[in-house]
Amino acid sequence: MADRFKVVLINPYELGRQPFALAEPAALLKRKGFAVTCLDLSLQKLDPEILEDADLAALYVGMHTATRIAVQALPRIKRLAPKAHLCVFGLYAPMNEALLRRLGVGTVLGGELEPALVSLCQRLRANGTAMIQSEPVISLGRVPFVVPDRSGLPKLSRYAHLVLPDGSTRIAGFAEGSRGCKHLCRHCPVVPVYQGKFRIVPADVVMEDIRQQVGEGATHVSFGDPDFFNGPTHGLRLARALHAAFPNVTFDATIKIQHIIDHVELLPELRRSGCLFITSAVEAVDDDILRLLAKNHTSRDFDRAVALTREAGIALAPTFVAFTPWTTLEGYIALLERLVELQIVESVPPVQLTIRLLVPESSYLLQLPGFKEKLMAFDAELLGYPWSHPDPRVDRLQQDLQARVARCEQEGAPRREVFAAIWRMAHEAAGRPAPKLAGNLGAPIPRLSEPWYCCAEPTDQQLQSF
Repeated sequence: MADRFKVVLINPYELGRQPFALAEPAALLKRKGFAVTCLDLSLQKLDPEILEDADLAALYVGMHTATRIAVQALPRIKRLAPKAHLCVFGLYAPMNEALLRRLGVGTVLGGELEPALVSLCQRLRANGTAMIQSEPVISLGRVPFVVPDRSGLPKLSRYAHLVLPDGSTRIAGFAEGSRGCKHLCRHCPVVPVYQGKFRIVPADVVMEDIRQQVGEGATHVSFGDPDFFNGPTHGLRLARALHAAFPNVTFDATIKIQHIIDHVELLPELRRSGCLFITSAVEAVDDDILRLLAKNHTSRDFDRAVALTREAGIALAPTFVAFTPWTTLEGYIALLERLVELQIVESVPPVQLTIRLLVPESSYLLQLPGFKEKLMAFDAELLGYPWSHPDPRVDRLQQDLQARVARCEQEGAPRREVFAAIWRMAHEAAGRPAPKLAGNLGAPIPRLSEPWYCCAEPTDQQLQSF
C-alpha cells in the first residue's frame, strides 16, 4: 500500500528556525500518499523507532553548519535505518556530492528540488531502494508549491524567539518568499547552485504558511529569502499582505546593501508594514576585499545603508566575513572602529566578528586568478579548502576570538561586554594599546535568540547534540 512507504525528513540545523525545507516537501509527499515523519536535530535526537523501518532518510543541508552536523550524523543514521535509501538535499548537497556519495548517500539534490524528491520516492516505492539516481543533482525548474505541512515538527514556541531591546520575547515564525539570488558574490554558497537565478514562492502560499504559524502563536515572522529585494515588487507585496492580515505581527528580512540603497524609497513602507530589522551581508569595510568578493558595494555604501535604515526607523543588523586571506590586523581593527563610529556595536552578533572565509567545492572564489594555488588540498572534514594567513598572528587572533565568543555566548554575556573583549584582544594582537571604548556604542536592537550563523563552524555541542 502507498502509505506503507516511510519517509523520514531530517533537519540538522537551521539557525533555530522551524524549517520550511522540511515542511514543504512533507506536504507534497503526503499528498502523494507517503507516510512522512520529520526530525529536527536542533531540538530532537535521532529516534531508533522512527528510523528502523524507514524506506528513505533524507537530510536537509541548507548551510555549512548543517552540513558538518549531517556528515557526523550519517554513520549513525545508516546504522539506525538499515534498509533506508539515503538522500541529502539542499544548497550544500551538490557542492559536497563526492563526499556524500562516499558516505553512502544514494541521492543528492539541490536547487528547486521538491519535484525530484517526489520522483525519487515514487521510484523507490515502485522498484525498491537499490536505485541509481536519475533525478538531476541541480534543478532550477518551477516548483508547484503548496502550503507547508508543519504539523510533524516541534512546536513553534520551542524554536528561536524574537528578543526585543527591553528583554521581552515573542514567538517567531519563519517563511520563505523566494529562493536563489540574482547576484554572483564570489563567496556565497547560493551562487554555484542558482548561478544568478531566483525563484519566488507564490504570495498566497507564503501567506497561508504565515497564517498557520500565527495560529501557533507567532507574533513575528523572519523571512529566510537570500534577498527579500531580489524581486522588490514581490517582497513589498508580501510585506503589505502580512500587515493587512496581521497588523500587530512584525517581521525581519535579509536585504543586500546595494538593494537598500537602490530601493531606498521602499524602506518607509517596509517600516509601516512592521519591519523591525534588516540583516545585510556587509562582509568587510575594506574596498579591496569587497571587490575580491564581488559584493557590488563599497565601504562607504555601508555607512550610507546605516543612515538610510536609521532614517526609516529600521534597525540594520550587518553580517561579516571578518577573516579572509587578505585581512590584516590593522584592517580588522578598522572594522571594529567602524562599528564604534557608526554606533552599531549592539547590532552585531559577536560571532560575526569571528567568521573565517569558507571556500567550499565549486565556490566562485576558485575562479580568482592565482587563488586556488594559495589553498591547501580539499579537506572533507572541514567541507572546504583550508587556507593559512600569511601573517600567523591573524589566524591566532581568529582562533582565540572564536573560542572566547563561544564561551561568552554560553554564559549569556551582553554584546557590549563581548565587543570590549574583542577590542582588547585585537589591539593586543597588533601590539597596540587599546583605546578606551567611550561614547555611544549604539542601542540594542531587536534580534533573534539564536546567536550562531550559517557560515560559522558548528560548536562541539552542536556536533554531539543528536
